[in-house]
Amino acid sequence: MAIEKRVPTDAEILAKIPAAIAAAEKADRSEPRAAAASYDRETGRVRVDLTNGCAFEFPAALAQGLAGATADELGQVEVYPGGEGLRWATLDVDLSVPGLLAGAFGGEAWMRQMGRRMGQKGGSARTESKAAAARENGRRGGRPRKAQPAKPRTRGWPAHPEGG
Repeated sequence: MAIEKRVPTDAEILAKIPAAIAAAEKADRSEPRAAAASYDRETGRVRVDLTNGCAFEFPAALAQGLAGATADELGQVEVYPGGEGLRWATLDVDLSVPGLLAGAFGGEAWMRQMGRRMGQKGGSARTESKAAAARENGRRGGRPRKAQPAKPRTRGWPAHPEGG
């Protein structure tokens, strides 16, 4: 049994245009939009200038599809006509400006992978002060134990304060 797709009429499409325009205007007023974008070779960061006069930067290596790209490739960043995204045509990479501002540098799987990398890197830091603290903990019998939370009462209710 084939399901037929209904094609909207021209009149139905034309009737929806004012609502679509109003929604786009509302998004333009409330969502961040890029006015310009560039790549800084010295810092390895992408800079985004917003239409409201603010700007932000992010390390290119954090963004999905940009890690490992050459400086020339990263320098070819373009802003979508509406300013809602950035595009690197030669890399076939598109990133959302609101997403970048929210700290989303790629899809869910990319962000999980980045989180794991960051966690591993943070725990593997080696400094003299960290090594000295580890030696001192070893002399004292190991890592200090975490305080145990108080155990809740398990038998009945507490005694009535008036003895009754």
